[in-house]
Amino acid sequence: MLRKWEDLPEFMRIPEVRPYWEILNKKRGQLVLKRIFDLVVGIILLIILAVPMGIIAIMIKLDSPGPVFYRQERVTTYGKRFRIHKFRTMVSNADKIGTTVTVKNDTRITRIGEKLRGCRLDELPQLIDVIAGDMSFVGTRPEAVKYVERYKPEYNATLLMPAGITSEASIRYKDEDQYLSETYDTDKVYVERVLPSKMKWNLESLNRFSFCGEILTMVRTIFAVLENTTKEEI
Repeated sequence: MLRKWEDLPEFMRIPEVRPYWEILNKKRGQLVLKRIFDLVVGIILLIILAVPMGIIAIMIKLDSPGPVFYRQERVTTYGKRFRIHKFRTMVSNADKIGTTVTVKNDTRITRIGEKLRGCRLDELPQLIDVIAGDMSFVGTRPEAVKYVERYKPEYNATLLMPAGITSEASIRYKDEDQYLSETYDTDKVYVERVLPSKMKWNLESLNRFSFCGEILTMVRTIFAVLENTTKEEI
């Protein structure tokens, strides 16, 4: 839940973060609903999807050598670091042979991984992170540590809430990998162009946070994924 201002980490107790904290502080009841929803729905979905996730795990193991899960360290509420759960969609040593961000037609993506990423099925294991409280269904996508370390002061406001599986920024940048594939220095372009644009939407989402609004974001995400899947099939 939202901490008292004096209990925030020192790096977050800054003027740039205060306005966002004030907004969320007035909506503590909705934050409680958000957590209850995450916990209850997360458990139900994990039970329902246990068998399909098991089948996906077997397909990943048969497709390429390496672990089933990709467990990169990410950053969530108040700067806490955690190891995210995702189905592995790339070769096992992908981090050592390329950039942290993924581009369209990335040669490191496996055959099964390409299909999983197209339907966002690689993110199903994040239900574990949602139940654990490290993530939420809706919130700023959890960034890698090296990107968080380069945050502008105002960006730290996004750490007032758990990282999310989806967000307004995720919907608007659903073709991010294709955009980055057209650049030479993907890390530089991501930090200097893509991240600031995504943060604009992330901060705006904090400004107008509401529980019902997050439900709507989840619904819009489903339609965005279906639309993207249809385009790929065509």
